[in-house]
Amino acid sequence: MKWLVLLFLVVPASELTLLLVAGNQLGVMPTISIILLTGIGGAYMAKRQGFRAIVEFRERMAAGDAPGPPIIDGLCILAGGLLLLIPGFITDIIGVLLLFSWPRKILRPFIIRQIYNKMKKGTLIIR
Repeated sequence: MKWLVLLFLVVPASELTLLLVAGNQLGVMPTISIILLTGIGGAYMAKRQGFRAIVEFRERMAAGDAPGPPIIDGLCILAGGLLLLIPGFITDIIGVLLLFSWPRKILRPFIIRQIYNKMKKGTLIIR
């Protein structure tokens, strides 16, 4: 919980600092254009990747396989899309990375471990 409070303080302050620096270095209009383009492009990429994750989920369910990786991919894509809609450079970089498959493959074991630990403690129940 402490890291969440820190996250809500550090990320906006860092984003604001970077936006001010970019505004001074690049100018106001180029900075606003970059933010708008990453938001629009990110929404488009998230939509495409999200549909791909849904198709993979359906294929795995039809084959009788566990749909674990497509669910985690879908959550990462959703998080990436949401981060791209938030104005700022740090959130845009993290959001774009979450839309590509190789960072999700790196994050997947960590996410699975976190889910397993929460299930083991009884704080997460999956029915």
